[in-house]
Amino acid sequence: MASRGPGRPIGTLAALKLRVLKHACLARRQPFARLMTSQATANQQAQAVKESKPTGKPIARPIGPKTAAKEQQPDVRLRPPRAPGLARGKPLTRQRASKARQKASIAATKQQQQQQQPAVRTASSSTKFYQPILTVPLTIHRFPSLEPVSLERWSVRHLYLPLRRDLLHLAVVYEGDKTRQGSASSKNRWEVHGSHRKLYRQKGLGRARVGSKQSPLRRGGGKSFGPHPRDFSTKLNRKVYDKAWRTALSYRYRKGQLIVCEDGMELSMPPDFTVLAKRDFLKDGLRESYIQKYMTGVLHAMRLGRPNGRTLFITSDHRHWLFEAMSLVPRQGRVLGIDDVDVKDLLETGNVVMERSVLRAMIDQHDSDLQSDIVIHGERRAGPPLGEEILGIPDGNHPV
Repeated sequence: MASRGPGRPIGTLAALKLRVLKHACLARRQPFARLMTSQATANQQAQAVKESKPTGKPIARPIGPKTAAKEQQPDVRLRPPRAPGLARGKPLTRQRASKARQKASIAATKQQQQQQQPAVRTASSSTKFYQPILTVPLTIHRFPSLEPVSLERWSVRHLYLPLRRDLLHLAVVYEGDKTRQGSASSKNRWEVHGSHRKLYRQKGLGRARVGSKQSPLRRGGGKSFGPHPRDFSTKLNRKVYDKAWRTALSYRYRKGQLIVCEDGMELSMPPDFTVLAKRDFLKDGLRESYIQKYMTGVLHAMRLGRPNGRTLFITSDHRHWLFEAMSLVPRQGRVLGIDDVDVKDLLETGNVVMERSVLRAMIDQHDSDLQSDIVIHGERRAGPPLGEEILGIPDGNHPV
């Protein structure tokens, strides 16, 4: 038995008629719901005509305001409205109805978001109320007293980049892979010296079968899959590596751990000690112990080294006393030349002390991502200028 609704069963013949009617609608490509709606409309009109016939017994009913308002309202069409996104004449399927509902829901959500979103715009460039930072100040010190000497102006794209851990990780891995020697080597069974004959016969001795003495199972034999010399270096885009360099410098600058000094950063030893050291009068480790104690006192006065973290000194050339003194206090820090520094060295220690020429060379070598590829009149557009002096202390060597 088919059922039209709760408590209203219909016969098998009526169900068969509905099936025939549905197939006819499909054959004519007419929506079944529209046909059923029109059928229901015809049935209601017939019922209204039947009820409108006079019966001789008029029924008087009071007409209130609600009833009068309902009668004044226009008739609501019985046919359901066409879902948005559906073309006329196409059958209404569950898939089409679901897509239409999704589109209507997305449109309503967007409209609600636009109504709730405040009308606030962020300025991506300089406006009347916002001026982006273009330069940052950098103080140049005198070594080893760290007395300020001058003030320079550097671009934010040099010393004020945001922290990018992904770029730093790529650069450190690239440098580590590039410095691996890859010289490990071993011999397989065909490279081991000796005869390859079978040691003893296969059967008759009651022992396990065995081949030559070069077998990987025997002591002194070759290795099955041993290491061989190879190249571990990987590739990294130059612009990514250069930006990682400046990101490491910017990280130190933001934390106040980048100290830039004048060129010629050398440790000044007492003149009496220098004379005795040249004449080789200090023996039995007295020279090394004095230098170690003196360098420890200098670092303590500058608030560098332990307990403030190890310090990295970077120079443009070899400085005799500074290199020798830092080699005697490895727990306090170390000193490197500009050619021996990489991104990992800038991130390892607590403070970085370098010469002004070293900083300029680092920025000049690692600014490929700031240079334009467009050539105008035979010249390529360069990046932002390097440090410009904006304030100097009146001294014999420094302009105002």
